[in-house]
Parts: sequence; structure tokens; C-alpha cells
Amino acid sequence: MIIKPRTRGFICTTSHPEGCARQVHQQIEYVQSNPGIKGPLNVLVVGASTGYGLASRIVAAFGAQANTVGVYRPSSGSEKRTASAGWYNSAAFEKAAQSAGLKSFSVTGDAFSTETKDKTIELIRTELGQVDLVIYSVASARRENPQTGEMVNSVLKPIGKPYTNQTVNFHTGEVTQVTIEEATDEEVRDTVTVMGGDDWELWINGLRQAGVLADHATTIAYSYIGSEITQAVYRDGSIGQAKDHLEATALKMNDQLAISGGRAYVCVSKALVTQSSSAIPVVPLYISALYKVMKEKGLHEGCIEQTYRLFKERLYTDDGTPLDEKGRIRIDDWELREDVQAEVTQIWNQIMTENIRELTDLEGYTREFFQLFGFETEGVDYDADVNPDVQIPNSL
Repeated sequence: MIIKPRTRGFICTTSHPEGCARQVHQQIEYVQSNPGIKGPLNVLVVGASTGYGLASRIVAAFGAQANTVGVYRPSSGSEKRTASAGWYNSAAFEKAAQSAGLKSFSVTGDAFSTETKDKTIELIRTELGQVDLVIYSVASARRENPQTGEMVNSVLKPIGKPYTNQTVNFHTGEVTQVTIEEATDEEVRDTVTVMGGDDWELWINGLRQAGVLADHATTIAYSYIGSEITQAVYRDGSIGQAKDHLEATALKMNDQLAISGGRAYVCVSKALVTQSSSAIPVVPLYISALYKVMKEKGLHEGCIEQTYRLFKERLYTDDGTPLDEKGRIRIDDWELREDVQAEVTQIWNQIMTENIRELTDLEGYTREFFQLFGFETEGVDYDADVNPDVQIPNSL
């Protein structure tokens, strides 16, 4: 079939297998063009099919020559329907890893479920013995409690009072005011349940109890803080409470793992175009302004550049891992530079529908949004007939 993008709000309901594969290969080529990393040997990535999870798997495999296991939701295609972009990304990764002589395996299922955890543990035991790095990169709108079967939903809302600011329809460039109602106490609790540290801790405890987590293992989860512009809807909102819980979980697990030489950290990254960030009012407009400033200053990074820097300059260095006062790894340092934020704020105060394309990098934001789904990728013929039914090697 000939596959074209079809959008519904902040998601694209189609994805392109050739475009996704090309982008995965571009990330691999970036890593291979940089110095190798003396890092992990066997890596588990929970939430491995897109964004920082995918980038972490690529850096571990092609930067450190590590064997990897990726966990992500199943979403295969058919002759009449495309798979998810994550499915196509993972298929491309598996084929590339296989060609490079690296062991790699995919476990498809709900990362929150006990069944998926058990399948993954058994695979590690059988194929790798133990893992010495666990990346937790799960972003989900809902979670089913594995004990009760109750489905819990997360929300992206401010706390304490409604929040009004400007936002953009990145498809049209229209700038409007948006008001987001405050979260209820129950919504905040549910958001922490879905996006906090509970499931990350369940994974680590399960791996430890099964004997498949190496004594000196490192585990990382990704977080975000952001600027003053997005504070009310993000870090001071319901999702911020979940991130606080994630960071508290990291400190607790770090104390536990340190007894046997292990460590657990939260890594605070920069604002990037992701399916999750596209769903948050205000954030796409902020990122468009941020990209403009950081590109002009030569500071812009995507997921793969950020993740390579995390591994090379933070996690696996001879001088130890630098942490902030709260025990977090920071790779959002360039985003939060005073000169960067000053220029972003100046732009923010001037943005209107009439000048948004001049003042911001809305074009770059929109292009990256479509690239999340395999579109607008250089070197891909989007008028060609392609098979959307792509198989993944070594998949459970």
C-alpha cells in the first residue's frame, strides 16, 4: 500500500515502515561515527520502541557493543493496516543488531503486567544470564493494577487552580489561549500510580529476586523539569507529582543496590518532540521557541545525541557520575542555560499567530512530529508501494 500520514490531534494514526527504518539507521550511524563507549554488557530496556528508550538501546548496542532486550507493546501491521512506529523502529533495530553480530531480543506485551515481567526474566536467564543496565522509559496514559485488575488513568493538569497560557495548533500555526482545569486529588494520585516509580521498582525487585540483575548493575529512568514557562502544567502539576515519586524511588533503590555495588538514578533530559510532549498544551509552543534558540546557538540535541552524551559523559566515565544536589543526572543543562532561557522568554512574550513562523522553529517541530511516525524523512520515496506487514526477528 502507499502510506500517507493521517493525523488526529496530537497523534498520527499511520506510520511508515521505510521511514522508521531509515531514522533508526540514521541514529545507528550517528553513534558509530562517535568514539566507542566502555559500558554495559547486557542491557534491558523497558519501553524500548521510541524516544529515549529506543535511543538508549541503540547507544548500548552500537556504542558499547552490548546485548539487549527490549520490552514494548505489540502493534503489528497487516496488508491493510500499518503497525505502530515503535513496531517498525524495533524491527529495524533487531535486523541491524543481528547483522552486527549482537544478541538482541524483543518481548512484546504490557510492561506493567506480571506476565510480561516473567517472560522477560526467563528470557534474560536463558539467553544472557544477567543484565548490568536496566533502562526504564515507559510513558503511558493508563496502567492496569496487576493485583486488582483496576485500570487507572493519568492526567496532565495543574494543581491548586486552573492554568491559562498560550498554546499552538502545530498543524496550522494558530496561537490561542488555553485554560486547563485543576486536577482533583484522585487524579493526582492516579497519575502518580501510572507515571511514578512503582512499576520501575517492581521491575528491579523482580529482576533481583530472580537472580538476573548483576550485583554492579545500573538502572536509569528518564524525567523532565523544564523552564518556568511550563512549570505550572508540568513540574508543578499532576505529572510533576509523578516525577517527584519517580525520583524518590530512585533514591530508595540506589541505597538498596549500592550494598552490592549497583546504582539507580533518574536522568533529567531536555524538552524534545515526542508523542507524550505533543499532548501537553503549552509545551509544543515552548519547544518550538526552544529549538529556535538552541539551533542558533549550536546546542540542539535530539534523543540520540542526548543519550550518547548520557552514556559517554555521565554514566560510564573514569571520574564517576556527576549528580545534582538531589542525586539526579542532568543532561538538560544546555536547555536551562541562563542565556537560552532568557531568549526563549523574550520570544514567548512576542509570539502571535502572525509571527510564529518567524520567531520560532515551528517548522522543525512539525517535521519532527511527523518523523516520529516515519514521515518527512530524507531518502524515502513516500509514493512507493510498501508492505506494512513487517516481522520482528527474535520476538516473544
